[in-house]
Amino acid sequence: MKEVLSFSYVELIGLFEREFPNVLQGARVSRDWREFERFLKEYVRHSLTGHPSSSLIKRFFRIFMNEARYIRDFSTGEKIRYEPIKWLWLALRGNEDDIHPDFLIDWYYLFKKYQAGREVLPDRKKCKEWGERWKSGMDDGVIHERQENKERICRLLISKIEKRDKMNTRYRFDADMNEGRKEELIREWWGDYKFHLALAIRDPDELNMFMGKTLSAGLIELLHEAKQKGIPFFVTPYYLSLLSVRPGGYDDSTIRSYVIYSRELVEHFGQIRAWEKEDVVEPGKPNAAGWLLPNATNIHRRYPEVAIFIPDSMGRACGGLCALCQRMYDFQKGHLNFNLERLKPIEGWESKMERLMMYYEHDSQLRDILITGGDALMSQNQTLEKILDAVYRMAARKREANKYRDKGEKYAEIQRVRLGSRLLAYLPSRVNDGLIDVLKRFREKARQIGIQQFFIQTHFESPLEVTEEVIDAVRRLLAAGWIITNQLVFTVASSRRGHTARLREVLNRVGILTYYTFSVKGFEENYALFAPNSRSEQEVKEEKACGQMSAELETEVLSLFEHPERVTSELPGILDRYHQPFLATDRNVMNLPGIGKSMTFVTVGLTKQGKRILRFSLDVGRRHSPWVDHVGDIYIVENKSVAAYLRQLQELGEDVEDYISLWDYSEGRTESRFALFEYPKQKTGMTGDYTNLSIDS
Repeated sequence: MKEVLSFSYVELIGLFEREFPNVLQGARVSRDWREFERFLKEYVRHSLTGHPSSSLIKRFFRIFMNEARYIRDFSTGEKIRYEPIKWLWLALRGNEDDIHPDFLIDWYYLFKKYQAGREVLPDRKKCKEWGERWKSGMDDGVIHERQENKERICRLLISKIEKRDKMNTRYRFDADMNEGRKEELIREWWGDYKFHLALAIRDPDELNMFMGKTLSAGLIELLHEAKQKGIPFFVTPYYLSLLSVRPGGYDDSTIRSYVIYSRELVEHFGQIRAWEKEDVVEPGKPNAAGWLLPNATNIHRRYPEVAIFIPDSMGRACGGLCALCQRMYDFQKGHLNFNLERLKPIEGWESKMERLMMYYEHDSQLRDILITGGDALMSQNQTLEKILDAVYRMAARKREANKYRDKGEKYAEIQRVRLGSRLLAYLPSRVNDGLIDVLKRFREKARQIGIQQFFIQTHFESPLEVTEEVIDAVRRLLAAGWIITNQLVFTVASSRRGHTARLREVLNRVGILTYYTFSVKGFEENYALFAPNSRSEQEVKEEKACGQMSAELETEVLSLFEHPERVTSELPGILDRYHQPFLATDRNVMNLPGIGKSMTFVTVGLTKQGKRILRFSLDVGRRHSPWVDHVGDIYIVENKSVAAYLRQLQELGEDVEDYISLWDYSEGRTESRFALFEYPKQKTGMTGDYTNLSIDS
């Protein structure tokens, strides 16, 4: 496969001539593409006679059973020409036109599949070998290198503080302070999350200096262009210490791609649109999912049961800017930013928050509030407690009001509260005594009014992000009674063989359950990071499968998580007892704009560039907005070809022969939800009617 990925158009025609001469001859003798289509149907039927799997012939025919010659990309609204059989006929006859070689490569492997027998999945031993390639933040060599990083960064921080306006910071040195005392203070401040926020790196040249001047001239030029276009820089000293600057150091490309911007992101910044169409709100009009919302900035909603709450506080910032942030358009507009002082709550916010809580209180279906941003834990402890207190009062009023509603007319009551935060990875020192006290107090009183589930929904992208500081933060959060779940974004770097499985293993060992593995949303600004959905399906079948649980193990895990404070000490022992490498509790999914999460799709064609066209169906395992009944076919055009993705893996040092079965994954089915993530049963008598819903037919 390695050679094929580099073949020119002429070389690919030669490949077809050697391996599929009948197909090439059929294209050359067919007078038009319709005749070639008829030829292909007979060719495939003949080739698969007696074949043990009927799925292959179904897969082939899907590509040209759709009579429409145009589809509308659901994400962009763009009308896409769709004639893969005609283009194949033209290409094989020597009419290149604007047909990319990747188009022919995908067709080549489609035909190759018919020559193969049954698929052979990797065994657990192979999966273990893939996973063992990836270091964690707890490996001795990694720890040692990061200690060197910390010492270098601390020296630079001393210089940075000396140059700052000393009257304008709590982190300053007295005029007569010697170097030894300065070093002591820096080490002391290192454990204070506010220190890292105050001293965050915000400039490309400063970033290069703190990285030991290891960035190339071309990359520095690109980052300066990014700054000129208004893309924020915000990297804390702690997170910067996780990156390797040694020649031949550990492979940090997964986390490095979060703070180093791609050419595509820089070029498209300013024209970025919201992939989550439902997040775009016009006053008085329903959003893309049909929901009426009080404003465009504080509440986002897609599903009947849950609505996101974004406070007007420092929670509109983050501990760093993820290069693939799904709210990049909000950073583009300035709604989310890193002006931390300006983001502190202003007078009148608490009254506004109470009004916003009325949306949840008077909605018939909402029972889950996800407080995020930005980042929920960027809010200071006092601010976060006020937000949680407002949630508590709202939930209590909603429950009380149900006492006066008739059976069949009662509203859903709040059962789940979640805090969305990446600070466990970006800045684990944020989990301090004050935060733990706030979370404990809220949980204790919230349970008394029927709230049953308390989640910290975090985002680790690599096992390299799991450090001693993280382990301590996780232990404290679990002891406070909050379950921690992880959402991974399946980037090119994180999609490498065994990487996601290794992350699950490392996270489980410290007490974190995996929740979602998300495909990168596929607009052009994220081209460099997008991994095709076929790779996500391959990962499920060939790697995640090693973590499937028996019914007995699942029952034991569910019982353990009824007592979060026991998870840290007991979960590793359970894994060992069952010889379980990790718990496959997450679902691999893609967010469909305005609809929801799904990985139920079939490949129905290719563009001239070799990008696969997928037709998605809904996740039948959960409720959706009634609006989806009006959607029709959901087509998504992936933003790169499978061949282009594999070439990216080659550049990262991967052996693409390890991915040869990737071509075979042309359809998927959404996995079932782990029982812990299901909503608790509601009381009887709840209404099926919707409030805050308007569907324009």
